[in-house]
Amino acid sequence: MKIAIAEFSHETCTFCPDRTTIESLEPYVTRGSSVITENKGIPNYINGFINVLEANKAEIVPVISVGMAPGPYTSWFTPECFEKYTSEICTSLEKSMPLDGVLLALHGAMAVEGIDKPEAEIAKRVRATVGEIPIMVTLDLHANEDHELTDVTDGVFVIRTYPHIDSQETAEKAAACLVDTIKGKVKPTQALSKPNVVSASIFQASEYHPMKVLYDACRNFEKQEDVICVSVAPGFAYADVVDIGMSIIAVTNNNQDLAEKIVEEMKLLAWDLRYDLNQKLPKTKEGIAEVISLIEQGKGPITIADGADRTGDSTHVLKELLAQGAKNFALPGMSDPKAIYYLYENHQVGDNVKLKVGGWASEYSGNPVEVSGNIIFMGSPEYRLIGPMGKGRKMKDSRIVTLDMGDNRFLVISERMRGANDSAAFTAAKIDYEKLDIIALKSRVHHRAYWDDIANIDFKIDAPGIGAANLLSLEFDNVPKEAFPIGKAYKD
Repeated sequence: MKIAIAEFSHETCTFCPDRTTIESLEPYVTRGSSVITENKGIPNYINGFINVLEANKAEIVPVISVGMAPGPYTSWFTPECFEKYTSEICTSLEKSMPLDGVLLALHGAMAVEGIDKPEAEIAKRVRATVGEIPIMVTLDLHANEDHELTDVTDGVFVIRTYPHIDSQETAEKAAACLVDTIKGKVKPTQALSKPNVVSASIFQASEYHPMKVLYDACRNFEKQEDVICVSVAPGFAYADVVDIGMSIIAVTNNNQDLAEKIVEEMKLLAWDLRYDLNQKLPKTKEGIAEVISLIEQGKGPITIADGADRTGDSTHVLKELLAQGAKNFALPGMSDPKAIYYLYENHQVGDNVKLKVGGWASEYSGNPVEVSGNIIFMGSPEYRLIGPMGKGRKMKDSRIVTLDMGDNRFLVISERMRGANDSAAFTAAKIDYEKLDIIALKSRVHHRAYWDDIANIDFKIDAPGIGAANLLSLEFDNVPKEAFPIGKAYKD
């Protein structure tokens, strides 16, 4: 067997200020044999493809891997950027023919100026290039997709964990289905339904209600004969696109009627959970007050999930932590390139400084906050992730400065957006996370794969932002009127 593998994956927050361009992505693109060497051994989609294909002694044709650049999420793709990498995939596939199959690692929440459904467009062009050989696709569970993707592919497989720790396993399932299809062992048939439910990412944790109800239902359906895979993608609410919202996909073995039956039953179940997928959370001021009260009751440590901040510069949570006298806390990333430039030009480790940080990227970011303290670290640390998400992956920070603000309070000011899905980001910034009561993360769910084993409470907060838990705080222009709760049918 001769199988091509390619990745073009991007989660596009259309409310972010900057366009996604060739210049923003190109430094992080790998091609040809580097696609294999850069991903082998890392628990991701490409590695999952490789594992199955090598086990079946297939010839692997590595095409390209285009993913998200580190740092702030960028907004709409320029047409030139989308065309460059889509055309590159198709040109490489054409040169590699004949092929027996294609494996595509897509995302499902890409947004492109002038193209309503980018992943479906990629799949259509691949189909036109390679003809009727089988094409299998993997998607992130934040995918916004409809039937146009399933119409031109043989199988679509969506990850089932959030935090995302099953990317490799999902890719292995897709690759195994491809191999079995080529060998004539299965004949995939698939169906897709849209329940018209949109939800904020912070409510989509896979092992907690309400998503656990849906994923348990998927697992029960998969016990049936002829069922290969049942997927639920709750969708990505921060893309103002026509196919926004949950997608349910069933892949069966030569049983179209069964696939249709499954997705319709799952659609009804999802609709019944629509209010649970759109909960109300405490606002910032009230939430921080509650966190401090819980700490005083000895219920720490606590992680604060500020899911609204997608540019890394939001100051709402930091402002309230300082204003309400919180102690023993750390925030591992406040993105502010100008502040970093000032600090590197004028100060060094050991200096006491006072400056304003954050609040620059958008109207949702809040105002800059004045902070003061002692610089305990300056640099661009390199480290490896140690948590379930991306374990072993190499990380290289942009320039950062760690500020000790007294009372065991720490702030990392960073040149670009910086997260901490595990403790490695704290250690690299010279912060002892084990001495903290409050770990304030600009995160929605991914951090829980690691921090739920350390913190006693994961506290969700409804801070303002372009990733807000309250979707009605955002303005949507392109979404269907029947999309609950943001469509005109529910807002008017």
